[in-house]
Amino acid sequence: MVSSRILSFLLLAATAALLLSAFLLTGHLRSICFSGAFLLLGLNIGILVSHRMIHRLSDAGKLVFGNQLLNSTINEMHEGLVVLDTDMRIVASNRAARRLFSNLETTIDSRPITEITRNPAIYDAFLDGVRGTERIDVKVETHQPDRRIFDLRLVPIRSTSKGEITGALGVFFDVTRLERLEIVRQEFLSNVSHELRTPLTSIMALAETLEAGAIDDRESNRRFLSIIQRNSSRMHRLIDDILELSAIEAGNVKLKPEAVRVRLLVEDVISTLTAAAASRNIKVSNLIPTEAEVFADPDRLMQMLTNLIDNAIKFNRDGGTVSIGLTSGPRDRISVADTGEGIPSHHLDRLFERFYRVDRARSRELGGTGLGLAIVKHLAKSHGGEVIVRSEFGKGTEFTIELPHQHGAPKGALAAPAQRNQCDS
Repeated sequence: MVSSRILSFLLLAATAALLLSAFLLTGHLRSICFSGAFLLLGLNIGILVSHRMIHRLSDAGKLVFGNQLLNSTINEMHEGLVVLDTDMRIVASNRAARRLFSNLETTIDSRPITEITRNPAIYDAFLDGVRGTERIDVKVETHQPDRRIFDLRLVPIRSTSKGEITGALGVFFDVTRLERLEIVRQEFLSNVSHELRTPLTSIMALAETLEAGAIDDRESNRRFLSIIQRNSSRMHRLIDDILELSAIEAGNVKLKPEAVRVRLLVEDVISTLTAAAASRNIKVSNLIPTEAEVFADPDRLMQMLTNLIDNAIKFNRDGGTVSIGLTSGPRDRISVADTGEGIPSHHLDRLFERFYRVDRARSRELGGTGLGLAIVKHLAKSHGGEVIVRSEFGKGTEFTIELPHQHGAPKGALAAPAQRNQCDS
């Protein structure tokens, strides 16, 4: 507005100078005045029109930009958005909605909802919406290409003038991961209950037997007390492992990584398991070079190796061997290999799950809690590494802990020194 006023003033001054020059040259004052008046009028009208046109173009540009921003925002949403009219035809949708309906890349607008999906839950929810009923927490499952679960929330759309229903808007929230976590939680609680119930039932039954008079039987009471003690120890180990795993998963355990001489650490682990290996004539070989080092928390590394070497002894053949080696490269790889029966391939993907066992009866008989390998996996991840298993059924199994070098270790990761040195699986 200020610039247009300045322009008008400049044009007025220029016109006045032009008229004065014409008068001095011609002497015809009246004709010059009329011409000047029309010239000024035309110039001011032109300035006014151009000023309004600029404002209109600016408003139009803002409107276009606003529409583009809205479309971009809707299309970048992770949630699928679909708008239907009262004829159950799609009038608007976003990219997430097209992916939801069989990964359609072409537009789905102007098509009936029945052409896009045959899912009755979706159709019924939108039908209620166009009839004026709001729907929340509608569970929708799709199976193309993978099984996915959505929470559909739907509201009717009303016109602002008359309040009549003009359609319905539905938003699909992907809750697949939440559903999986809930299943894992339920399985965990079920497994914990089962693992605690078995030894607890045994303890209660033996206590009742002793109370009923068996305590006076010297041969029986010692045997019963030994079983009670063994089952109590099993429950104690299980509770310790649950607390340990929960602390690691919650990030409440911090690591204190340093350069560790691996051979010396492995020797310490082997010395604690010598009796178990000797009882079955199993040879444990430490093949790690004397000067070899890795960057890790020594207590947590000992905990991981104790788990893996203990398992290699437990699930080995009588007279078998266990070999511990180290190879360096982009990452340091500590391997624990045995000559046991091996693990069937269909078990390998789930081997590091909590409470998962290949042979449940044998694992319980050997005192395992079913949490050892899960602890190893999470501790390896806490170091910025991972644990890998390779097995050939009938020949043996090899577990490998991969650890990054010092420059690749996670910063500020985990803390709380380990109090446990064994977690059987």
